[in-house]
Amino acid sequence: MRSRIRLIGLVSAITFLFISCQKETSQLTPLNTTSHHIPVADGGPSKNVLLPATATLTGTGTSQNGPIVGYLWSLISGPNVPVIQSPSSPTTVISGLVVGNYILQFMVIDSLGYAGVDTAWIRVTAPAQVTLTLQPTTNHNELNFAVVGSANASDSSIDLDAAAWTNGGASFLIRGATKFDLSSIPPGSTIISAKLSLYSNPTPINGDLVHPNSGSDNSMWIRRFSTNFTASASNWGNMPATETSTQVLIPHTALSTLDLIDVDVKNIVTSMMLNGNYGFQIGLQNEFAYNIRQFASSRHPNAALHPKLVVVYQ
Repeated sequence: MRSRIRLIGLVSAITFLFISCQKETSQLTPLNTTSHHIPVADGGPSKNVLLPATATLTGTGTSQNGPIVGYLWSLISGPNVPVIQSPSSPTTVISGLVVGNYILQFMVIDSLGYAGVDTAWIRVTAPAQVTLTLQPTTNHNELNFAVVGSANASDSSIDLDAAAWTNGGASFLIRGATKFDLSSIPPGSTIISAKLSLYSNPTPINGDLVHPNSGSDNSMWIRRFSTNFTASASNWGNMPATETSTQVLIPHTALSTLDLIDVDVKNIVTSMMLNGNYGFQIGLQNEFAYNIRQFASSRHPNAALHPKLVVVYQ
């Protein structure tokens, strides 16, 4: 009987040890769960751009959880709120930039909905100001639109005039035209200043043939042509229209000689850059005889007297 009791006790002890080992083993075994990782976003290198400009940003993303399924660009800080043209694409164009520093956030989202972020910097600076001085000789885009009576008398000579006079008893009118080559100014540039200089012709070939300026009211205007012209194919009858919204008015002078130095034509040149460089026209405010302003054209033998335009832009 005693031996049977001992056997039962031994079995119970072994069973207890087995259960105890099982519990200890289950506590040491890690749970069978899946580990998730935050996606890695890369907003790309910093950008340095000059105005006027846009910036193109390209970001990338990777995730161990699965493919990247979403992107989002957003502004963190900046001197203004620019336009993010494709905020939900990895590559986007940023426009509407002004001078200053921008910080943008780039977010990527993977297939499990996990998100990673990075930042991208844009530094916008203004380009250095450039001064363009134009004073051509024998400018082929220069002409006096003229009419005597009803007959066209347009020509290119050493004069560039705004005039109302008579010739052999017939009245004549002259409106001078000149166009400078602005093609070296990059599109989108900002015009800081534009100064036009016209020099009185010391050897006038119209009017009284002695004085560059004559008349009781020789006030004049400077305007932009609103359509193009070709000097060799132009005459009084096909003279282009002009723009009056940016015109510059020049008052009457009683001086027989008066150079117009550094006339402010910024608004005209700005319009030329936006709407077409079709040149300048000069004409009397009131076209009645006998009034005249005679300036040297680009064909005058004294090159220092040729029409001059100085444009500062950036």
